[in-house]
Amino acid sequence: MKTRIVIGIFSLFCMIVLTACGDSSSAALKVGMAYDTGGKGDGSFNDSAYAGLVKARQELGAVFVELTAGTSETEATRQARLRQLAAGGCNPVIAVGLSHQNALAVVAPEFPATTFAIVDAEVAGANIASLVFTAEQGSYLVGVIAASASKTGKIGFIGGMDSPLINAFKAGYLQGAQSVRPDIVLESAYLGVNGDNTVWDAPDKAQSATEAMLIKGVDIGYAAAGASNAGMFQAIKNAGGAANGLWGIGVDSDQYAMPLFANLKEVILTSMLKRVDIAVFDIIKGVASGSPMTGLQTFDLKRGGVAYSASNPAVEPYRAAADAAAVKIKSGEIVVAGSLK
Repeated sequence: MKTRIVIGIFSLFCMIVLTACGDSSSAALKVGMAYDTGGKGDGSFNDSAYAGLVKARQELGAVFVELTAGTSETEATRQARLRQLAAGGCNPVIAVGLSHQNALAVVAPEFPATTFAIVDAEVAGANIASLVFTAEQGSYLVGVIAASASKTGKIGFIGGMDSPLINAFKAGYLQGAQSVRPDIVLESAYLGVNGDNTVWDAPDKAQSATEAMLIKGVDIGYAAAGASNAGMFQAIKNAGGAANGLWGIGVDSDQYAMPLFANLKEVILTSMLKRVDIAVFDIIKGVASGSPMTGLQTFDLKRGGVAYSASNPAVEPYRAAADAAAVKIKSGEIVVAGSLK
């Protein structure tokens, strides 16, 4: 009986989603969004993707259907999610996160008339746009800010999963900090191994890692761990925050301004912005104009794909140094490495 009920609910859910995508009475531009683990409301890159959808609704009249990945999934589950959106007539279909990489490679060829896009991965295909970001460049800028703000000469980095993608954040952060203080000390930790998608919503792990760093004298922490960043901010707040010269640096979205971190914003000095919203909007706009964007699309500092936030006035004393570095990166005078040597 339980099995029949679950299947029935799932079938009804599929019908609702397919109807939402395929209803000819709705707007002509129907966008399918497959979020990564954590989904909308993570205060990080899923929310940044959602911001791109909102802009497309406001400026292009787009409607959209949103599905979210679970923490433990199979490739079959991911493929089913993408098929569900594409089969219902959603175009484009946008997958957020590296976890969709293999599934997209299988599903996209099945729907050659549909434009697919994936954030943070490169997948070959005539109808696929791979949206990648030079996170190392944005991280360089917050590294400059961290080293400028640090009183102890010790800064921290917390990564979600230990992967090449997240390692790029660390590499840029360290390079930027060393440009200000060559003798800067970096303490780092990861919340899980490559492929462990639970790390994006594990604030308890981030809090423990931060507490260990604070004991060692770290006074500025930077986390690239999605919603788990809340744990780093909480540890810093518990230790006295700005009153004790302690600050956290957010990632992807402007976490100082995100509702998820409203009770922790007082310790968020700045955030490294990965402008997934810009990339998502560009994909949708391309389909709407009849010129779909495909192939590798790199969103770097020059393209506005990465930046740092200035919503907290406390970052003002460090902006000149960060802005000067940004100019040099754009001109090619500074080349930021995407990995540690």
